[in-house]
Parts: sequence; structure tokens; C-alpha cells
Amino acid sequence: MTKPNAIGWFDIYVNDMKRAKTFYETVLKQKLEKMPDPTGETEMMSFSGDMKAYGATGALVKSNYSKPGVGGTMVYFSVEDVAVEESRVIKAGGKILRPKFSIGDFGFVSLCEDSEGNHFGLNSMK
Repeated sequence: MTKPNAIGWFDIYVNDMKRAKTFYETVLKQKLEKMPDPTGETEMMSFSGDMKAYGATGALVKSNYSKPGVGGTMVYFSVEDVAVEESRVIKAGGKILRPKFSIGDFGFVSLCEDSEGNHFGLNSMK
């Protein structure tokens, strides 16, 4: 059996689900889907993904148990060209913290802030 990747799922905590959903759909040009929560305690919108494919998928989560903000976890979205998604961040209500820069053999990264105050990265080989 193959050992799984370190990350199997991620949650991005939000205060305003509608605003956060609009932000990520605008920047990533990806439709988020309502996701049922078996506990009935949180509101969730999932990013598309294939659990058998490389990388992880996850969801926006509105919960009484955790809040958005700058801190320890940084999620990097894999995109075709960082510059394209980065160009949508400000119009969608976010901020560019560090514009596209090279990370050598690993491509390029842009560091951003979403509409909820969470920091996230964009990563591409272009």
C-alpha cells in the first residue's frame, strides 16, 4: 500500500460564506459546491477535486469552533499561471501580499489574503 500524502483535506475558515465563496470562485474560476455536514454544526462549500488524484481538496467552512485569520496554516492552490489568478485577487476583495516570485525548480508563488483575512498562496510552474 502506498503511503498517502501528508495533506488529505483542508478547511479554510470564514465569517461570511457568501463573500468567501464569491472571492474563491472569482479568483480560481472554479465553482464551489454546497457540502453536507454530518454534524449539522457548520456550513461548508467544497472545492472540486478527485480524492484519487495528486494533491488535496477541501472546503470553505463557517463554524463556531474556529475562525479565519492569519496564523499557522498556509494553503497553496495549484494553478496554471500564478499571474492570471493573482490578477483577480484585488477585484474579488482580497490583497496581494507578495506578487509572483520564483521558487526555483518548484516554479512560482504569489502570496495573497482572501476576503476573510486568511493568507493563501498560488503556485504554478509558469
